[in-house]
Amino acid sequence: MKIDKKLDDGNLTIKVEGRLDTNTSPELEDEMNLEGVSKLVFDFSGLEYISSAGLRILIAAQKAMSANGGSMAIVGPNEAVRSVFEITGCSEIFAIS
Repeated sequence: MKIDKKLDDGNLTIKVEGRLDTNTSPELEDEMNLEGVSKLVFDFSGLEYISSAGLRILIAAQKAMSANGGSMAIVGPNEAVRSVFEITGCSEIFAIS
């Protein structure tokens, strides 16, 4: 998995490429410092696969952003990843485009 982060005036974009699963999700969790972040965007245009471990991290990030009055969005997921969000009901929780 490859992770690229860009912080610009309280807007954090995290681009994730590869697989987000049990083996790689701790790496993403370690990279997520949300202090001072008002808008969090996950760019999943290069994400090939997401497991329940990856979903757990996204749900925790959504809760943290909501608790601090911020927002979170997911952009660019492929059809396989989008399908996981829909099957698990997460498409109702996250703003996905």
